Amino acid sequence: MIFRLFFLLTVTLLISPVFAADSAIVLDTAEQHLRLQTKGMPGTVKITMGQFDGSRLPPCSAHEAFSPQGSRTIGKTNVGVRCLSPSAWTVLIPAQISVTGNYVTTSRALIAGQTIQAGDLATVSGDVSNLPTGVINNPAQAIGKTLRNSLGAGQTLREDQLLAFLVIKQGQSVRVTSSGAGFSVSAEGKAINSASIGQPVRVKMESGQTVSGIAKADGSVEILF
Repeated sequence: MIFRLFFLLTVTLLISPVFAADSAIVLDTAEQHLRLQTKGMPGTVKITMGQFDGSRLPPCSAHEAFSPQGSRTIGKTNVGVRCLSPSAWTVLIPAQISVTGNYVTTSRALIAGQTIQAGDLATVSGDVSNLPTGVINNPAQAIGKTLRNSLGAGQTLREDQLLAFLVIKQGQSVRVTSSGAGFSVSAEGKAINSASIGQPVRVKMESGQTVSGIAKADGSVEILF
C-alpha cells in the first residue's frame, strides 16, 4: 500500500508541471494574438490577461489563437485558443485592453449645421477604452466639416456626428470633365445633387442630357469610363 501511494504521488508530481506549463503557454498565445491585433493602434496599449487554469486539460504541443465572433480589440474582450495536437480542445481567455491616447472634444457649445473651426475643438489625453466607437483622435479629421447635431462643451466628437465639407451644392454650375487616351473634353452643367470629395454627382448638361460623375476637390465633376 505504501509503495502504491508513493507511485501515485510520483506520477502526480511528474504530470503537474506539464499542465502548469500548458497554462502559461495558453496565456502567452492569447496575449501575443492580442498584441498583433492591437499593433499600430494609436496611443499606448496595455493588455491585462485574465486568470486561466489549464490543469484539467490534456497536454498540447500546438496552439492556435483566434478572435471569437463579436470580440473587441479594446476594453473587455475574450481570446480563443485551440489545441491542434495531440488533443483537440478550445478555451476562451478573458482579457482587458486599455488604451491611453488622444481624443477630440468640443471646447464650447456647437449647434447643428455649424462648420467646425480649430478653436471649436480641444485635444484630450486619457483612457479611450470605454469611449464610443468612431471617436475623433485628430482635430484635422473634423475641421471644415459640418455638425449633424448640436453638442455641448466638453463632449467627445465622433465621425458619425460630422458631415463632410461639400465641394458641390445642388443647383450649382459645375465644370464636367472627361479624359482618356488621346482626348480631354470639358463642358458646363448644373449639379442635380450636393456632394463632398469623391462622392457621386449627377449633372444636367446644357443639352438637357444628364450625366454622372465624381466630385473633385476643385468643385469640378469627372466622368469616369
